[in-house]
Amino acid sequence: MKPAQHPTALRTLQLLIDAGIDTQVVEFEQPTRTSAEAAAAIGCAVAEIAKSIVFRGRNSGRAIIVVASGDNRVSETKVAEKVEEPLVRADADFVRAATGYAIGGVAPIGHSQPVKVLLDKDLQRFETVWAAAGTPFSVFPLRPQQLQGLTGAEWADIRQ
Repeated sequence: MKPAQHPTALRTLQLLIDAGIDTQVVEFEQPTRTSAEAAAAIGCAVAEIAKSIVFRGRNSGRAIIVVASGDNRVSETKVAEKVEEPLVRADADFVRAATGYAIGGVAPIGHSQPVKVLLDKDLQRFETVWAAAGTPFSVFPLRPQQLQGLTGAEWADIRQ
């Protein structure tokens, strides 16, 4: 683990600083693109990873990002009900165009286009969660309340 050096991770750190979040973005030699990889690198439980799952609204075409606890499977049905439109799985090109990030590194903030974000209410059971910082090798810790403040998103039951 080392301080962030990748330009995208540094941009995420600047967004956090600008938002008044006192945290650090760290990078790893090994990838942290899955919840299991991230938890192993950090030394935390898989559930403490705030993973970003991106869908595309079938009607609106907008990106819907679900920031979920790493141990939860996301229910597409529950998310579709919450955003009031059917969902399509987002492919890598759509994810990069809509968020500015590659799959496995989608941060909960700093997206290149307007997106709809939902937060998994199960993240609230932890004092600290770890979110991707814009690359598949970078993460940052924050409190669930800070995550909600940063994203302006609502807590939702999204678990399958």
